[in-house]
This record gives sequence, structure tokens and C-alpha cells, in this order.
Amino acid sequence: MHLSEITHPNQLHGLGLRQLEDIARQIRQKHLETVATSGGHLGPGLGVVELTIALYQTLDLDRDKVTWDVGHQAYPHKMLTGRYNRFQTLRQKGGLLVI
Repeated sequence: MHLSEITHPNQLHGLGLRQLEDIARQIRQKHLETVATSGGHLGPGLGVVELTIALYQTLDLDRDKVTWDVGHQAYPHKMLTGRYNRFQTLRQKGGLLVI
């Protein structure tokens, strides 16, 4: 499954370990490409990739709520909620908001 096909975190439910690892790789790649181009915080988002995937595979995000400590930790969240294709607009006027 390509990350761009994920529009809701509940789509992670039932995926196998290899698929989840591939999604984590895609999140990291997009994160690195975007921050290299537009700047931004690298560590906080990369540090929570597996945590985000584990939470979202386990929880029901239609019912359960997740709060991140800082907006930079929400980068993987943004990509797992249908905003993968707009992520490169991060830190641009009119672009993707982190909050």
C-alpha cells in the first residue's frame, strides 16, 4: 500500500508487519525530502513514526483521540490522514498547517 492511498488512520488496521514497515519508510522519505527543501523540524516527527503507526493501528481514530506534545511530532499524523500529497507545502504560505 502506498502512503498516498491512506486517507484515514483506521486503514492501518489489519496490515501486516512488512506493510507497516513500508509505510514507515515512506513517511520517513517524504519527511526528509520535505524538510530538506522547505526547512522545518526533523527529529520530533522522525522520532514518533513507529509510535504513530502503532497507536493508529491499534486505536479507533473515529472514537479515540491522540494529542501530540508539539506540532512537529504530528508530521506522521498529517501523512496518515490524507495529507501526504500536500505535505511538501509545509511551512509555505497557504500550505499544510502542522497544528
